[in-house]
Amino acid sequence: MNREGFINELKARLNGLPKEDVDERISFYEEMISDRVEDGMSEEEAVLEIGSIDSVVDQIMSEIPLTKLVKQKVRPKQKMKTWQIVLIAVGSVVWVPLLIAFAAVAFALYIVLWALVICLYAVTLTFACCAISSVPIAFIFGSDGNIPGVLFSIAAGLILAGLAIFLIFACIGATKGVISLTGKIILKIKTSFVGKEK
Repeated sequence: MNREGFINELKARLNGLPKEDVDERISFYEEMISDRVEDGMSEEEAVLEIGSIDSVVDQIMSEIPLTKLVKQKVRPKQKMKTWQIVLIAVGSVVWVPLLIAFAAVAFALYIVLWALVICLYAVTLTFACCAISSVPIAFIFGSDGNIPGVLFSIAAGLILAGLAIFLIFACIGATKGVISLTGKIILKIKTSFVGKEK
């Protein structure tokens, strides 16, 4: 893809963003391509080195605040007529509660995900505490001369310590997964505000 094709596709994909943001990003990528062409690359090589349009758009969308996108999208393009205002006001009896319910359910699901991660951390901590507490229990059994009790305490402590170590990795993975999912959801919400207008 040459410079013109890349810039035109990027403009089309950023349609719906505030004009000043689009102009700033387009001039940035035009200058980046020009610098690489001056360094001896062809336009196609320079565009290829920048990356795919999808990755460029994702990068741009991650940098723009969601509030700015929402403000841009909900700003009326023309003055609303009286009948439109009345229709919105009358319809708000239906759509406002539905919007609130949808937001509440989405927020509750998000909280449940974090609650599961916190529970996983709690189980890990419990296993670690039990593994540590098996040492004094083994001493108590040893002071009474209960060798099977000592062996059982040591074995249980080692098993619980192993499970705690294993679960630490699961906790880290779950935390990273929920954070990554959060980023993807925010990016999806942001991209729903652009590229829809003609």
